[in-house]
Amino acid sequence: MSSSIKRKFFKNTAVVSAFTMLSRVFGYIRDAAIFIFISNSTGALDAFFVAFRIPNFFRRIFGEGALSTAYIPVLSDYKNNKEKEDVREFIDASISTLTSILIIISIIGVLIAPVLIYLIAPGFINSEFGQNELAASLLRITFPYMLFICLTAVVASILNTYDNFSVPALTPVLLNIVLIISVVFVAPYFEEPVFALAWGLLVGGIIQLCFQFYPLIKMGLFPKFKFVYKNKHPGIKKIKELMLPVIFGSSVTQINLIFDTIIASFLITGSISWLYMSDRFIELPLALFGISIATVLLPKLSEYYNKSDVKSYNATLNWGLKLGIIISLPTSIGLILLAEPILITLLQYREFSLHDVNMTALGMIAFAIGLPGMIGAKILITNYYSRKNTRYPVRAAVIAVIFNFFLNIIFVIYLIKSEFDGAHVGLALATSISAYINFYLLFKTALKTKILRIDLSIKKIFIKSLISTVIMSIFILYFDLNLETWVNLNLLDRLINLFSIIISATVIYFMLLIIFGIFPKKLIINK
Repeated sequence: MSSSIKRKFFKNTAVVSAFTMLSRVFGYIRDAAIFIFISNSTGALDAFFVAFRIPNFFRRIFGEGALSTAYIPVLSDYKNNKEKEDVREFIDASISTLTSILIIISIIGVLIAPVLIYLIAPGFINSEFGQNELAASLLRITFPYMLFICLTAVVASILNTYDNFSVPALTPVLLNIVLIISVVFVAPYFEEPVFALAWGLLVGGIIQLCFQFYPLIKMGLFPKFKFVYKNKHPGIKKIKELMLPVIFGSSVTQINLIFDTIIASFLITGSISWLYMSDRFIELPLALFGISIATVLLPKLSEYYNKSDVKSYNATLNWGLKLGIIISLPTSIGLILLAEPILITLLQYREFSLHDVNMTALGMIAFAIGLPGMIGAKILITNYYSRKNTRYPVRAAVIAVIFNFFLNIIFVIYLIKSEFDGAHVGLALATSISAYINFYLLFKTALKTKILRIDLSIKKIFIKSLISTVIMSIFILYFDLNLETWVNLNLLDRLINLFSIIISATVIYFMLLIIFGIFPKKLIINK
């Protein structure tokens, strides 16, 4: 690889990473605004999150998953081996076909909104606040969001294929900004404030799509839409072939979330919101560490496997596992110990009560327990994808989902019988345990295939990282983490105290690693 290509690669990676982080920051501001400015005393937020989950289900499966995965290789083939006119014809046919399908699905979704709500949140039927009707009304507004966000994903795939990464990476930020404006400035004008969120989501989806039109126009690739279904186009046939296994794999995880929502709908008002928010705080380290490491690993592993370079293959995979251990252990424990201070600092204002903090913190702790398993699974899955083995990760995910479903029922029933208000914790804990089951299955099978050879130093790194994490935990507990103390502080003091603890604990952890002979910088540079 030439130096110019390397520079271009790292530039694109840096741009995507920077905008992803920016999007995450705005995402947290958005969520904070939602919980601070909109009351959930009547379960209105629960209703919105259910109405949002359904189009988001399709977005995760099609928009971010199958469509992007299948579209890019087909378009790349047309770009490199066909005339520009053929490329335009393919884009026109694919966009027209996809748009036609999505319009029909959107119309059906709007028409059967009450049925969908009943299937996803059957517990709303018995709600004294009319959550079922409210969620159905919200869904009629939010469901068309799927149309625009899926098209946004396809347009992003086109731009990425032509080395435009900045516009697609910046696009999610726009949605968060629109939602923040909707909550803070528009919601007071609605009798039911959550309707401002629903309309904001739809408008944000439209803005995201339109934002990506300009570079398409400049490239001369803006699609000519026709309301047709071109099933016989060779490019569309290829997309369908590639999409099917990805759809199934993506569906497994999303179905897991649907199970959680169904069960949570039968729990006390607020459970869905507490579960949603606690999960949001786990998604950040998972995205920044698990997904980023996996992204770096996959192309290298594929290269070494194709060259039959087993030694380099194993060294690279072991490097990923070592880095995953070093990062995931302290992050998990840190989130467990600092769950309440984090939530009090970022969310405990106006409509988000201290009780909401307690309930969300319990869910956050339960999710954080499983973070090492989640990150480990993200890393290990590259071992399979690099060898074009997509079947076993799906099989392992299915088994994990089955375990998750039964654990959900067992834990929730036990907590309800124990007269514990936070039964949603059982759902989060089941997710964590199923993450470790998924990791175990991926790890065990990787060893059986004799592709993976575990470096003996991994055990030493695990023990030393664990000891360093324990000492770091003692340091954190030295601080006054009492709720009353944090509640009485103003926002600035809360932020100063929280970041002081996090930075100090991080420095101590890595200093301990160095004392134990583990040099993170050397580990990163070497591989």
